[in-house]
Amino acid sequence: MSPIATAVNVHDLRSALELLGQHEGQLHQTDVEVDPVAELSGVYRYIGAGGTVMRPTKLGPAMLFNNIKGFPGSRVSIGMLADRRRVALLLGTTVDKVGTVLCEALNNPIVPKVVKAGSAVCQEVVHKATDPGFDIRTLIPAPTNTPEDAGPFITMGLCYGKDPENGQEDVTIHRLCVQGKDEISMMFVPGRHLDSFRIKAEKAGKPQPISISIGLDPAVYVAACFEAPSTPLGFNELGIAGAVRGQAVEVVECLTVDAKAIANAEIVIEGFLQPDVRVVEDQNSHTGKAMPEFPGYNGPAHPSLPVIKVTAVTHRVNPIMQTTIGPSEEHVNLAGIPTEASITTMVGKALPGFLQNVYAHPSGGGKYLAILQVKKAVPFDEGRQRQAALLAFSSFSELKHVILVDEDVDPFDTNDVLWAMTTRFQADADVIAIPGVRCHPLDPSQTPEMSPSIRGKGIATKAIFDCTVPFELKARFQRAQFMEVDYKRFL
Repeated sequence: MSPIATAVNVHDLRSALELLGQHEGQLHQTDVEVDPVAELSGVYRYIGAGGTVMRPTKLGPAMLFNNIKGFPGSRVSIGMLADRRRVALLLGTTVDKVGTVLCEALNNPIVPKVVKAGSAVCQEVVHKATDPGFDIRTLIPAPTNTPEDAGPFITMGLCYGKDPENGQEDVTIHRLCVQGKDEISMMFVPGRHLDSFRIKAEKAGKPQPISISIGLDPAVYVAACFEAPSTPLGFNELGIAGAVRGQAVEVVECLTVDAKAIANAEIVIEGFLQPDVRVVEDQNSHTGKAMPEFPGYNGPAHPSLPVIKVTAVTHRVNPIMQTTIGPSEEHVNLAGIPTEASITTMVGKALPGFLQNVYAHPSGGGKYLAILQVKKAVPFDEGRQRQAALLAFSSFSELKHVILVDEDVDPFDTNDVLWAMTTRFQADADVIAIPGVRCHPLDPSQTPEMSPSIRGKGIATKAIFDCTVPFELKARFQRAQFMEVDYKRFL
């Protein structure tokens, strides 16, 4: 099958870095020694983090740190997906079509291909927990985002597991904190498919085998961030990445547990979730904080998290650790592009041709705010814009706000969106509040102290901001039209 996007020669992290190196301003390498404890993220905050990170910050190149303090031979990559233009380059498409490409891939998945254990590059070097001196804290240069973090975090670890009852497989990215020489805590937001696998295994009193793949083809990371209902239980998101590339993602059997991992990963951690074992997330730091999360605030340390007992670490020669800053533009793209594809799919099925584009805005971390561009072509289309917003909430449950704009407004240009809100919106008529709806638990405003309508933590008043012109008034809201000219000859 041919790729959904234009073919680019990317199949792993190293080929992605090679592609970026061919484009000016997309990759910066440094041999200056950097401390993974807070310093590395502190550097990238200024150079390219963007997103909801504390100002000053900006969008900039991805970085490759070649000299990591305390980890000779290891490197760290950060910011691979921290710019939508870079995501488009890596996926072989354009900025405005990234969501559409993922939508097409979602509908045309290519199932993963299993390769023989021991033959994959991710298993070039093997460290087993039974080896003398085994310690993941000295093997894996996992950074901390800030000095207050609960510990080193694996922020770009693709967790791979299967249902203990029917063998269905799933991949997701979770908050993983290194807790000891062979233990990692794992944060589950309610409803994640791997959590349902873990619960089944725990009820049976059995460990849940799992792998964590780090340093991957960007298409794999983006595909893994799709959620239900777009990818229901039993849907392996690796099929989406396969469709983007036009060939199956290769996976390999782990060496010490009954699980699979991404064959071209830089690093793989093998282990199992222990039944009925819990740990306080900040047991080593006692700061009360976990790490900066996508809304731009420190996530509170969780008082009771499941624990992965690590059985092995395998990696490529001179491995590259891949990491991200929690509130950065990278999270926006990882979470937001699948959100856009999910909304496009659901609204497109219900209202064919009406939705023109979707943008999961950075201010919402890719999860909380979506801008929907619609086109009212006939009088009957009036009111359908709000139906589209309701469908968006249904397609992505963690969405909090939807802004609706007309086809002449660029949804990717915040100034244009706010112009529409200023000149085509009246708050008494165009704000539709939907109270008492479950949202994402990391929004600190979702507490009863903020509003009497909120009955418990993680419940929100969702809202639609209808900044579209009523169909019968469209003639009064025509933008000033300029002469079409060949402007390039003047440059």
